[in-house]
Amino acid sequence: MNFYSLKFFSQNIQKNNFIINTILKIYANFDIIFIQEPLWNSICSIPSNYNNKGKSLIGVVNYPNWLTFTRPPASSSDHPRVAIFINIRLLSFCFFFAKTLLITEIFLWSPSSTKMLFAGL
Repeated sequence: MNFYSLKFFSQNIQKNNFIINTILKIYANFDIIFIQEPLWNSICSIPSNYNNKGKSLIGVVNYPNWLTFTRPPASSSDHPRVAIFINIRLLSFCFFFAKTLLITEIFLWSPSSTKMLFAGL
């Protein structure tokens, strides 16, 4: 697979997990999906030494055939406006995720190529 054959899809889902599930199933033949306004909420409870009910794990739900990338939140009231889902078919590529002062960047490159794909969030 090369960069010229990658398929992209972008959709604003207005914080609706049902739409994310539908998109990731219907567009399984796409390589990279950008989800705008993902639902950022409690995924599950994780064990805690201080609370017998556990501590809430907050974030975007992960899906089996997709790698999920979001920028790290700056505070507890902050949440990412975009989630990137990369199909696991692209595991032969290398990924680098970096947060600079103004934007979050994701780089994708192949070890056998000198070309690089860049996306800024």
